Amino acid sequence: MGKRVLSTLPTRGQSGIEASSGSLPLLRRLLPGLFLALLISIFALVIFEVEKGLFEHAVIEGLVIAILLGMAWRTLFGVPEQANPGVKFASKQVLEMAIVLLGVSVDLPAIVEAGWPLFISVMIAVSMSLTISTLLGRALGLRPKLATLVAVGNSICGNSAIGAVAPIIDAEPEDITSSIALANVLGIAEIILLPSLIPLLGLTLTQYGILAGLSVYAVPQVVAATFSVSAVSGQMGTMVKLVRVLLLGPVALFFSLRYASNQPGQATGLHKITRFIPWFILGFVLLAAMRSIGLLPLAVVEPLRGLSSFLTVVAMAALGLNVDVRSVRQVGGRVAIAVIGSFVALVVLSLLLIAVFQLG
Repeated sequence: MGKRVLSTLPTRGQSGIEASSGSLPLLRRLLPGLFLALLISIFALVIFEVEKGLFEHAVIEGLVIAILLGMAWRTLFGVPEQANPGVKFASKQVLEMAIVLLGVSVDLPAIVEAGWPLFISVMIAVSMSLTISTLLGRALGLRPKLATLVAVGNSICGNSAIGAVAPIIDAEPEDITSSIALANVLGIAEIILLPSLIPLLGLTLTQYGILAGLSVYAVPQVVAATFSVSAVSGQMGTMVKLVRVLLLGPVALFFSLRYASNQPGQATGLHKITRFIPWFILGFVLLAAMRSIGLLPLAVVEPLRGLSSFLTVVAMAALGLNVDVRSVRQVGGRVAIAVIGSFVALVVLSLLLIAVFQLG
């Protein structure tokens, strides 16, 4: 049953659009949704410019405005069926392209200077979060597979991790929707509320980037939560988050081996890990490396940086269009407590790691 429903979920390298039937060319199927996301993003940027004109600095960054406008549009007007392919494309593939181009903004030597403590912190955060989240879910009486999905979603990369692990453990459809629904809405709350910890805890911009990279659910939410604060926070947060995403392979392999008896013929081995290394991480690292060794002239870097910023805003608008706030009503209280409790535990753990390893 779980496999049948999961077959409709897009996987890495498949947007769900290629597999859809229809005689219209791909571009024509994407245009309505892309146009809607583009329209909302332009409106968001106009509001952002008005903000800057009225105040000394913008109160809310353009990409956050785009998310909120997208959510408001979906809640008030809904998303037409013909716009869904383009909206999904913008929230996934367009964002991935933006992340690749974001590599030109990253100063790899400065980040590598953080050394092994930072990378060890990521591994500790993921492993401890998996353990704490699973135990919390069990203590709240969640079904084992639902507790597992909440744990991997919270610990690694939100929906992508849930979508990757769900077929491995043969999760039920209701477990998948329950773990995803609240995480999406809570992810938006993270974007808006997490920056308040900077003055509250006296965090540096680098420390805040590390905190967001270690604790926020998904890559787009990390981008929104950090670049809305500063470029320094954004670069560090994105790098830390991408290291977290790389751990999806080993985690998926772990659950594949653990549930091997229930999944005969399930692939295992090194190729199981490489299957979960997203292409955009490789592109991001490649561009960052090219920029760091001087292969990209400044005349190219600045336009690519601007394009990355614009594509990110478009993707954020699409992300907002994908979030149904009303879906939270269908999520049980114990699941909500598990998701929120797991996130709070990860934030506390991340702050402890920043203090212990003196990061940032």
